[in-house]
Amino acid sequence: MSIPTLERPASRVATGRVRVQRPVVAPELRISDNPAAAVLRAATGGPISRDNAARATGLSIATVNRQVSSLLSAGLLRERPDLTTSGAVGRPRVPFEVDYDTYLTLGIHIGAAATKIVVADLRGRILGGLAIATPQTGQEFATTTVARSAKAFLQRWHRRKPLWAGVAIGGRVDPLTGVVDHPKLEWKGAQIGAVLGEVLELPVSVAPHVEAMAGSELLLPTPEPPEGQQRGSSLYFYVRETAGIAVTLDGRVHTPSNGPGSIAHLPTGSDVECTCGRRGCLEVTVGDRALHARAVGRGIIPAYNGTAGSTIADLYRAAVSGSVPARELLAERAAMLGSTVALVRDMLNPDRVILGGQAFTGYRPGIAHVAEAFRQSSTLPPTDIRISGFGGKVQEFAAVVTSLSALYADPLAAMRRTAFAD
Repeated sequence: MSIPTLERPASRVATGRVRVQRPVVAPELRISDNPAAAVLRAATGGPISRDNAARATGLSIATVNRQVSSLLSAGLLRERPDLTTSGAVGRPRVPFEVDYDTYLTLGIHIGAAATKIVVADLRGRILGGLAIATPQTGQEFATTTVARSAKAFLQRWHRRKPLWAGVAIGGRVDPLTGVVDHPKLEWKGAQIGAVLGEVLELPVSVAPHVEAMAGSELLLPTPEPPEGQQRGSSLYFYVRETAGIAVTLDGRVHTPSNGPGSIAHLPTGSDVECTCGRRGCLEVTVGDRALHARAVGRGIIPAYNGTAGSTIADLYRAAVSGSVPARELLAERAAMLGSTVALVRDMLNPDRVILGGQAFTGYRPGIAHVAEAFRQSSTLPPTDIRISGFGGKVQEFAAVVTSLSALYADPLAAMRRTAFAD
């Protein structure tokens, strides 16, 4: 099976029409200082007046008026004359908001076991999604299967115009080409960006998934947005099947040129054997799959639940139902997570720590054990530490922010790019 490459500028379909190859565009996981981006961001929270937008962005009212006019022409904003204050005169008094009905973006999170496909509006709110098993039978088949599944799902939303696709994935990502090396999936040089661009006929951005999760904390609204999230430094610590960290500095996710660092093999002191040949590595000690295997091995949950294999959710349910061994195993993992977070926090000393992933959110009583182990293990003064506001959907929102990042960084340039691709 052949894979489309980035070097091929165009392809010819059965009708004879030449279609321009959709580009792969590096994601922009940062708070942009672009004026149009600042105005668009101010409008994502709901209708806003030009005066209030000027105060929120620090831009002059003249600059705000120019950007609003351009964003209205691009179709990204719409005016709300129905909300105009009684007696107000002139268009500048008409509030505006993001047009969240006309467009959408497509987000894909490719995990080691499951792939989530979602669509979102321009405010970053998920409109719908589905999950499929990540294909395990070779990267060419897998990337094509994911792309076709995404296209089939996108066709359900025919009343909205898709603007962009974003992929969040583990492993090593080249953001300029969308090429991925994913050891867990045994992918090497997988051209996920090019394949999706060809199948979906959209611009595509591909990001390392933990960096994208950190980006979602910066760029997307959470139920209770914390004060000062854009300032200073943040450590984002993620654990589910895999474990990873990302660092945010003054409104920008740090993206090392040779890919994200790894905490998968940090020593924990456990006796669990790792594929690297050592014992006690973090990922095989606290990851969902490894914890599930230990629960089955200890007889806490059965290997099969009816006709299907049991999952980590069965362990959570056993603990909630009162199983002491289940609670002890989950408390053991939570304590190990808390002490490891403290170790990394003490090395980097960020202004705040954000915990994401189902290892933290899947079993809520475990959070108290994480907090206590963190408190006992850290040698630095107390810090701002919290669970991600995206809860069990951190993977989906990582994909969403990747699909929106180019629009949020320079909306007018992004719209010109989508128009050229058409």
